[in-house]
Amino acid sequence: MKIRFACFISLMLMFGALKAQQTEKLYLSGTGNDDTVNWDFYCTEGANSGKWSTIPVPSNWELQRYGKYNYGFDKEVNKGKEQGLYKYKFKVPADWKNRKINIVFEGSMTDTEVKINGKLAGEIHQGSFYVFRYDISKLITLGEENLLEVQVSKHSANPSVNEAERKADFWIFGGIFRPVYLESLPQTHIDRIQIDAKADGKFNAQLTYTGDADQLLVELLDANGKRLGKKITTPIEKSNQKLAFNHQFTSPKLWSSEFPNLYKASFTLIKNGKAIHQISKNIGFRTIEVKERDGVYVNGVKIKFKGVNRHSFYPTSGRTTSKKISIADVLLMKEMNMNAVRMSHYPPDGHFLDVCDSIGLFVMDELAGWHGTYDTAIGIKLMKEMMLNDENHPSIIFWANGNEGGHNRELDHLFSEEDIQKRPLIHPWEVFGGFETTHYREFNYGIGNYDHGHNILMPTEFLHGMWDGGHGAGIEDYWNAMWNNPQSAGGFLWDFADQAVVRTDKNGILDTDGNHGPDGIVGPYHEKEGSFFTIKEVWSPVFIEKREFTAGFDGSFVLENRYAFTNLNQCTFEWKLKKLHGSADDEFKAGKADAPNIKPFEKGKLQISLPSDWRNFDVFYLSAKGPEGREIYTWTFPIKLPKEDAEKLVKKTASSKVTLKQDAQGYHVSANGIDYTFDRTTGLLQQVRNLRGIIPFSNGPIVQESVNNFKNFSTKMDGDNLIIESKFDKKESFNALQWTIYPSGWLKMDVKYFPSSYFATFVGLNFSYPETEIQSVEYKGNGPYRVWKNRMKGTQFGIWKKDYNNSATGEPPWQYPEFKGYYSNLYWCEFIGKQQSFKVVTDQEDVFLRLFTPKKSKDTEYDNMSPTFPDGDISFMNGISAIGTKTQKPETTGPMGMKHVFYDFEKEPSRALQMTLYFDFTGR
Repeated sequence: MKIRFACFISLMLMFGALKAQQTEKLYLSGTGNDDTVNWDFYCTEGANSGKWSTIPVPSNWELQRYGKYNYGFDKEVNKGKEQGLYKYKFKVPADWKNRKINIVFEGSMTDTEVKINGKLAGEIHQGSFYVFRYDISKLITLGEENLLEVQVSKHSANPSVNEAERKADFWIFGGIFRPVYLESLPQTHIDRIQIDAKADGKFNAQLTYTGDADQLLVELLDANGKRLGKKITTPIEKSNQKLAFNHQFTSPKLWSSEFPNLYKASFTLIKNGKAIHQISKNIGFRTIEVKERDGVYVNGVKIKFKGVNRHSFYPTSGRTTSKKISIADVLLMKEMNMNAVRMSHYPPDGHFLDVCDSIGLFVMDELAGWHGTYDTAIGIKLMKEMMLNDENHPSIIFWANGNEGGHNRELDHLFSEEDIQKRPLIHPWEVFGGFETTHYREFNYGIGNYDHGHNILMPTEFLHGMWDGGHGAGIEDYWNAMWNNPQSAGGFLWDFADQAVVRTDKNGILDTDGNHGPDGIVGPYHEKEGSFFTIKEVWSPVFIEKREFTAGFDGSFVLENRYAFTNLNQCTFEWKLKKLHGSADDEFKAGKADAPNIKPFEKGKLQISLPSDWRNFDVFYLSAKGPEGREIYTWTFPIKLPKEDAEKLVKKTASSKVTLKQDAQGYHVSANGIDYTFDRTTGLLQQVRNLRGIIPFSNGPIVQESVNNFKNFSTKMDGDNLIIESKFDKKESFNALQWTIYPSGWLKMDVKYFPSSYFATFVGLNFSYPETEIQSVEYKGNGPYRVWKNRMKGTQFGIWKKDYNNSATGEPPWQYPEFKGYYSNLYWCEFIGKQQSFKVVTDQEDVFLRLFTPKKSKDTEYDNMSPTFPDGDISFMNGISAIGTKTQKPETTGPMGMKHVFYDFEKEPSRALQMTLYFDFTGR
């Protein structure tokens, strides 16, 4: 017993003191676009070709002023087919003697020939987005200078590679665009580890190695360095180069997009008690299960994927990115309350997957193939390279074999054969493997088909953004249908960021190739568009039922927990009451609320203890933060109605009197230094003049989607107020206009009108005001982003000051929020002109303000977006228009995208639409 105990102690001391050789790396390039190394470079065609110079590596050579820029839709005769020749001298450490040395390329576009000291390292590698390596142990000289020569052909000699990678709807680049490094391993070393860690603690691993070892040591550490279970050793049978390791761990912390718990799994080969080689992998315990005709389950919970497609892209460096960019991208996705991302349409940088692992995003990893496919021979090779590099990332829960017809079906069986985890395989845009992933179905077709179908519904692209269309526009209708359909597994938007590249051949302009590239929710440098905030609200995992702040409000909100794994008692809730003054001196009271115990997919109540004077404030803000402290969303609830503001703002009385002069053309009214001219026949406001001069606001109200049949005007005094009004007639003048001029000089307009058509794109009243005169606006309402009929969410209620800009979404200078467009829930607005200012106030709810007409960006040949606006320059609307997407017209994105429906065949005044506005032209 003593001898056995002593042996045990010796073994424990030995294994505790083991220090294995690691795989060593020596970078020959930099690590990303923020860390590069200059190599000698020669380009064969295009800009700066025909001469040796230097180029940073990694990079795409177009961004370094070489070769030709190409978008994937370019005609074949215009496609760049240049080659890049690289040279770099390097030394290998002398202490790498008797080790295996690989040279590793993480990505090179497209065909890559590698020579070391004049000798080929191996066969030419074809395919851009895959990690490949050559054993150069016998080609290098230790401790001395070695010459690396690389020839990169942008156009592949293999036609199928061009079909899969180059004839695509994205920019086509050339060059060594991901890092290059040397990899040094001991002669006995681990070649591959495949890990499957299940939610129940079952841990399976398959390991292949080269050399001679007699034991394998396995250890798992959590993020704090605490070991999960014990160190485990298992004997290795002699001459067996493939190992299977199985163990049952107790109560591991599980990995999900909400709780991305990671463990570091270390594998050490041992020979005669000596540690030979060690490799560590970050892994997560989680189980993925697809239940036929039901859904996708992660750790036993049915998941709705809130995803986006993402290119590896940055404007100044093309496909060369960095870990900093990966972190920024993932954080923006999480900020939008997304839980998933699809790699479109090729495997990403390894650091992007690392970030998805650590911050928490479900990933669909994709073998390239836009509409064309790799041939089987090259496809097998590239698929295995993708699998070898990416397989152990817990964030990856789907594989995708190409995109939109780019599926080589002869490769399908390999995914299951190569993947120890047996993750589901998707054919995007196809009914395959029990999934319906069809792209861009119209709302009625898609949802109708979905509601009566049998497959799991998960469109891998369901709203195609372009300019300001898509994404936020339509998502609320689609998501409501997806959320309430038990067979829906959610879906993925197209796409994350505008693909605008810096054109070094065109004085540095940002180029989206017309309407091919401006498809993002954010701009090229991550500028947030209005849709960003709409998505954030619609995809909030805390759903708040609509609530009006009436006198009987008791401070309670009904919440629905749309998290999959998080109880709402793990979140925090904060509130703020504000009196809005439009300045930094806004008065407020704030507090916290006890987070309610509401389990995933259940409803409950959040109770706010409000102060007794809460009705004296203008607005209530409710903020929710997730367990990690990140804001989920901040909702706003107006407390006071527009009529209460109007009662305070509108001044009616003054010591002066209202005077009226009439002639054949018009009514000329004066009050408190303000002169008005109204057309005697039409009743329209013709001119406004105050003591400083003319205010160029006129020619209204023009009724949109109706007729200006105001007729038979008359005047009368109502106390001290002058009234000018039309006479109602059910046939001839069923639209009615009334002006009231107060002694203060304030002007009131009342319009009652009937739309001319059963269906109306928008309804409201227009005025003329020169765009050249406007400087800014300050308004109370929802902002600061504009809205569309099918994109109403994502704004906040407050007082907003907006300077004029002429920004068009998705175009330079990507200045957001835009100025021109529709704004919701107007209370009042001050129009600040270059010469004079004036204010408009309403006492009605749900009034939209329209500011001018934004530029109409170039649509596709189908003209789907239809971003229509009323006539005139400034409008006050009862209903506004929707916007379409690249692939759908507004009315096919769901009920919110359809036209307004009005009908009243009797033309009774009590059933008319109404607009009441007050105008203050005293100026400032």
